[in-house]
Amino acid sequence: MREHDMLEKEEIFSKVLRAGRRTYFFDVRATKADDYYITITESKKFTEEDGSFHFKKHKIYLYKEDFTSFAEILDEMTSYVLNHKGEEVISERHQKDFKKEYTTEKSEDYNIPETSTFTNLEFDDI
Repeated sequence: MREHDMLEKEEIFSKVLRAGRRTYFFDVRATKADDYYITITESKKFTEEDGSFHFKKHKIYLYKEDFTSFAEILDEMTSYVLNHKGEEVISERHQKDFKKEYTTEKSEDYNIPETSTFTNLEFDDI
């Protein structure tokens, strides 16, 4: 029962952010001295060729004495990125551009005959 009490005491407050293949877990936890700290865990799903999958996890421990500096730097970094690159995700724009480019290319670029040059066969013809 003591271990159960310790686990309950450790999990104070949690939030989850799902972002595609990645999931971020934000947890407030308690130290043995009953002080609080934050863990941020990134869990990323990887799928194997056989269909099985596994997760890789990375964890950051953030203690109260670092909250202010961490928040200031995180705010500065996110502002920098948004001010220089905006909120649009470039990889998504790149995917859209690639699809648009691919679908607008003409079939003769690949020496693919038009569908009208194919003979229409029925099953009974075989």
